[in-house]
Amino acid sequence: MAEERVVLITGSRKGIGKHLAQTYAKRGFKVEGCSRGDAGWEAENYTHANVDVADERAVKLWISGISRKHQRIDVVINNAAIATMNHVLLTPAATANRMFEVNVTGTMLVCRDAAKVMMRKKHGRIINFTTIVAPIALAGEAIYAASKSAVVTLTRILAFELGQWGITCNSFGATPILTDMIKGVPQAKVDAVVNTLAIKRLGTYEDCTNVCDFFIAPGSDNITGQVLYLGGIS
Repeated sequence: MAEERVVLITGSRKGIGKHLAQTYAKRGFKVEGCSRGDAGWEAENYTHANVDVADERAVKLWISGISRKHQRIDVVINNAAIATMNHVLLTPAATANRMFEVNVTGTMLVCRDAAKVMMRKKHGRIINFTTIVAPIALAGEAIYAASKSAVVTLTRILAFELGQWGITCNSFGATPILTDMIKGVPQAKVDAVVNTLAIKRLGTYEDCTNVCDFFIAPGSDNITGQVLYLGGIS
């Protein structure tokens, strides 16, 4: 039953994460969300925590608390990420390191600790967000794309490591959506990305929900280690 399922969503303060958290909470899922700051919004069935996913101790405390509260985690959606648009010649090491800490290490930490809870039920769904700027090799996004490419590889290997416990692991890259993350991107660059797609339009929050619904559906228990890009990217 949906009302019994526990969904963990990172980066749920705004954008895609907020939409997914609100959607699943309305459906009766028990949603546990986090970001580095207060959510700024409330909903029935939703609980927010201030957690930096790159902070190992904070992640452990957060997930152990969820485990004590619900005795289960059914779905993990790793949405939290940071990005900067810089030519590689202008990218400081500190910026690159921080992107890998949040986007790769943060994703790994949440997967690791949530999977330990999922193992008890021999069931779970993990969805790690990647980006279409990796396969299209978008200039100015070298480090961000590299970090998200690492997430795809991480997810594929996790699928093999966790499959024996009935845990599926898949990754998902949306087409550009008008979130805070791309507000600073020049319109010409956004248009250039959209024009590389088979379906030439911006993505929507509903597109993202549709993909997540597919990955967490009961009938998707044999779908793992996959990456799904919207818009026709291969």
